[in-house]
Amino acid sequence: MRDFDFDPDIQIGTVFEISGTTIKVSLKRSLTELVQTHGGTVYSIGQIGSLIKLHIGRTVLFAMVRLLRLQTEEEAAAQGATDGMDRRVLEADLFGEARWQKSTETLTFDRGVRNSPLPLQGVFLVTSSETRRLYTAIEKKGGDGPNRFISFGSYVGADGVACHADMDKLFGQHFAVLGSTGSGKSTAVAAILHAVLGHKATEGGDLSRPRVIIIDLHGEYGPAFGGRAVVYRAFEDAGDGGAVVRAAKLPYWLMSSDEFRRLVVGKGEFEATSQANVVYKALSHARMFAAGLVLSADDPARTGDGLGHPDQPRPAPGKTMEEIVQFDRDWPIPFDLDEFQKHIEVCQNNREKKGGGWEPETQSEFQKKFASILDKLSVLRLDSRISFLMRNQVAGGPPLAEILAQFVGEDATKANAPIRILDISGLPTEVAGPLTAALARLLFSYKLVQTREERERDPILLVCEEAHRYVPDRGEAQYAAAQDAIRRIAREGRKYGIGLMLVSQRPSDVESTVLSQCNSWLVLRLTNGRDQEHVGRFLPDSMAALIKLLPSLPRREALFVGEAAALPSRIKLTLLSEDQRPKSNDISFATGWAEELPDIAALTTVATRMVSR
Repeated sequence: MRDFDFDPDIQIGTVFEISGTTIKVSLKRSLTELVQTHGGTVYSIGQIGSLIKLHIGRTVLFAMVRLLRLQTEEEAAAQGATDGMDRRVLEADLFGEARWQKSTETLTFDRGVRNSPLPLQGVFLVTSSETRRLYTAIEKKGGDGPNRFISFGSYVGADGVACHADMDKLFGQHFAVLGSTGSGKSTAVAAILHAVLGHKATEGGDLSRPRVIIIDLHGEYGPAFGGRAVVYRAFEDAGDGGAVVRAAKLPYWLMSSDEFRRLVVGKGEFEATSQANVVYKALSHARMFAAGLVLSADDPARTGDGLGHPDQPRPAPGKTMEEIVQFDRDWPIPFDLDEFQKHIEVCQNNREKKGGGWEPETQSEFQKKFASILDKLSVLRLDSRISFLMRNQVAGGPPLAEILAQFVGEDATKANAPIRILDISGLPTEVAGPLTAALARLLFSYKLVQTREERERDPILLVCEEAHRYVPDRGEAQYAAAQDAIRRIAREGRKYGIGLMLVSQRPSDVESTVLSQCNSWLVLRLTNGRDQEHVGRFLPDSMAALIKLLPSLPRREALFVGEAAALPSRIKLTLLSEDQRPKSNDISFATGWAEELPDIAALTTVATRMVSR
């Protein structure tokens, strides 16, 4: 028999109920072990996620198995006695139909079902060769445009048929990679990005040059991409295996006023409106002074009769108040931290006018209003771990174009390295949050000011590893800036050519607003019931059966669903070589404890690193 012919030998049962796109099938009594052999291949029947078909004239309907159970007493009574059938019921969801052209051996597939089956209609296996033709027909790209498809795995149960994903939908409409610890999330991300690196838009053309930025919280992705990635890090890490990394250039002046306020006020402080205003006034002044709009904080010309409180802007010679009013304090203009500090100490530290001058605040009021902000700023500036962020840049700092080039520009010393990794491992959470926010907002602002033509030539993918760390589903102060920035990309990024890939082991802890914006999902093994339930809320009802597979998925297997997937499917991810995988393997206690304890020379080496980093 040829593919998609009506073949009674592979019939497995008969439809006895149709409800919308859900069908119920009574299985043949002869299927004693729920297997059937055809063409030398043994097929399992009733496996969740497997495919079945029905014939309506020249049209073939396809359905995905969601449940196998015993028939209820009510169903048995309503159906009556049917020769050759027993009480085993298979439930499946219809998802599409196709027409098979025998003369050309082509299958034309359409999502959705226009023709509904009828009771007592036969249900058949889908053979391996038919499965291959079906997936090929679904994934077949239309038109004469560039190839949009990448393959990072194969369909389970389809004899190695490659699973392809539409890049435009995968990245342009946001994507989530979810799975418990040890399920292979990092390797899955690497497999997807390796597929992107190997993609060619045209047959025989050059390899693609993607713009991918990875926020790496554990320093594990650098070794996975070899010479095709550039790693930026805040400070040296002895655990990088000798890999060459570069110092990140992400100065404080890239932050918005809200991000900078959250950084210098501190997560444990009482963030009163008065404290926020202190930071906003000082930041606006420092940026306007850098732009030449106002006088310095300690300029004698700032004081005098009729000039108002010293913390109000004082236009520089040749400047007007109209220019000052139009100034946006969030513009990424380099400013002097000393000028920021002087504005608080000199300009804002004034209580009331007395005689020819202004009387400073009392000591208690100064402590209440200003001291905690100045102390936190001092602590940040002295922290060597974040010197790349808080190093004062009065002059000679990197220009904005050079900062952007780290992540989206051509690298002059490392050709063909389109993946950029920001390694923030080791940074305190109170800094990692605002830093992530600054990068996300910088990328969004970059896309926002581009023309439509520039955006079409330069789409960007931002990969947020361990997303629950900096876009959590709770309102902690240290995450607020990152939540706002990532949330904006999730809601508006696709309009401007910036896509988002969220990677998390705890989907229930990820910001719900952000997670719900993802239109494609790669879900690996999830053992936590709360996480399974949370993921189930964002997926269609027809996926409920597949969700039940999550606790038992083997390593390297995942459910791939959403707009970028041809079909909601169970897939096996591409096996990567050791040098293509992230350095995320757990430390082996059995192997390590077989070694001798470290001697004093080894401890001295490590101790030196501890006090010098």
